[in-house]
Amino acid sequence: MTTEHGGDIIADALARRGIGHIFTLCGGHISPILTGARSRDIDVIDVRDEVSAVFAADAIARLTGIPGVAAVTAGPGVTNTVTAVKNAQMAQSPVLIFGGATATVLKGRGSLQDIDQLSLMEPLTKWATSLSVVKELQPAVEYALDVATSGTPGPVFIEVPVDLLYPEEIVRDWFMSQSGVEDAENFGARALKLYLKAHLMRQFKSPANPLRYRELPIPQLSTEDLAPLIDEAADRLVHAERPALVLGSQALVNYTPDQAKSLANAVEKLGIPTFLAGGARGLLGQHSELQFRHRRSRALHNSDVAIIAGFPFDFRLKYGRCFGSDTDVIAANLSREDLSMNLKPEIPVPMHPGEFVREMSYRMGSPVPRTAWFESLAEREEQRDQEIHEMGKEDTEYVNAIHLFERIEEKMDDDSVLVVDGGDFVATGAYVLRPRAPLSWLDPGVFGTLGVGGGFAVGAALARPNAEVWLIWGDGSSAYSLAEFDTCIRHGLAPIAVIGTDASWAQIERDQTAILNDDVATTLLRTEYHRVAEGYGGEGILVTEADQIDDAIDRAKELAASGTPVVLNVHISQTDFRKGSLSM
Repeated sequence: MTTEHGGDIIADALARRGIGHIFTLCGGHISPILTGARSRDIDVIDVRDEVSAVFAADAIARLTGIPGVAAVTAGPGVTNTVTAVKNAQMAQSPVLIFGGATATVLKGRGSLQDIDQLSLMEPLTKWATSLSVVKELQPAVEYALDVATSGTPGPVFIEVPVDLLYPEEIVRDWFMSQSGVEDAENFGARALKLYLKAHLMRQFKSPANPLRYRELPIPQLSTEDLAPLIDEAADRLVHAERPALVLGSQALVNYTPDQAKSLANAVEKLGIPTFLAGGARGLLGQHSELQFRHRRSRALHNSDVAIIAGFPFDFRLKYGRCFGSDTDVIAANLSREDLSMNLKPEIPVPMHPGEFVREMSYRMGSPVPRTAWFESLAEREEQRDQEIHEMGKEDTEYVNAIHLFERIEEKMDDDSVLVVDGGDFVATGAYVLRPRAPLSWLDPGVFGTLGVGGGFAVGAALARPNAEVWLIWGDGSSAYSLAEFDTCIRHGLAPIAVIGTDASWAQIERDQTAILNDDVATTLLRTEYHRVAEGYGGEGILVTEADQIDDAIDRAKELAASGTPVVLNVHISQTDFRKGSLSM
């Protein structure tokens, strides 16, 4: 059948906006969206859990600057996404989620999988709506994408009843045959038949309400409006003796790789000590004289001017209490709430933090030499790196995790993308692994969500088809989404997953046992995760000793290059490297 349907209309709107992928788990409520997308050369990537569909869409958005899109079926399909949608909201990632729904005439009547989905999604999204007429499909999609990317980016949700998606003649047949009025002659049946015909006329012929899709929420101030604040910030920086810059994930939201490189050039022009966090990791490449990775709080405490770009004053900045009494704090953030949460900066700039840094660079001349300041930070940096390296030499019963990461760091390709999903193992890796380029690091963000790994790796492999995708998994977190290896096999994706197996939820167990003298609910097994990967069609490699690491990494890289996803199941020993790491 070639009749156009609602799924075609949605697919056309997505294609016009450059959307190249839809992530999904199939369901009858949303089938026309998927068939419409494939007929328009939008790749439909079907995963094994709806939460992974949204995680994958989130990853695409972060790595490409183009909103990610997921489509899930009604009821449990929508509820399964809740954690990923909240994660995207807190990470300020532009994601569009389509949720299937029961037919418009059956809402609230006990139809299959019919629940109040908007009450769930409205608190998690920038905008959530339910459609009732076919002609709303196109403007709703276009408006949703605008909302997702405007101001402070974030997820949006469109509930699409099933009868808006299928061809009109199919829907008419369903309504008449399933209601039992098609050939009935009694008065009640005739009245219902007239009602259904009128309802069909309304939903297929009525125009969209233009007032619903007109103004975007909270328009941002222009650069011209903010020029006095930017000028004042630039003047403070020029006269600073001990400046420091912290760049968070928001500095790169909605950025393409080319825009990210432009931001990196701007940071280089500022020429001040820089700390990168979250999705900003890798902005300055593997090695940069400007980038510092350790002792951030101490540096900020000693600075006279601290620029915080795209990073809230939350627990990671000690709720705004990491600065010295003489530190002038300059902050740029798209979120007015984050701009002054826990601390009121001397100069608050409500704008895209990446654009703020670029505007600052336009106002700067040659970098001011601050030799003593750089030397003091470099000395602490080198000292901490050496401490970590020495810890990596310690003999342990199984593999020393620090040593493992040092070997991965040595062998990882220059075009690698790092996806991290876990607690203690991942946080250990963050001390050692150095992302190679802008937009090459994916972590869950401030929500601290476990389970992002499978979906993020799928999205990363699609966004960077020629890159080496490394998925760093704790053994606890790996079980959330190891099934997405099946997705990788079916769609020709080949990440390298490294599972640090210490048979424990180590980040919790370490302090729980020390404080409460009980390891209840924190112990796991040294499970054969590599064989699980093999069961899904990938390859698995078991590593239990240090002298096996190099050969295992080399083999994993060969397998991935040939198109085969692989799990390195590395048995590691528990250590006290991150003792006292619980966050409150």
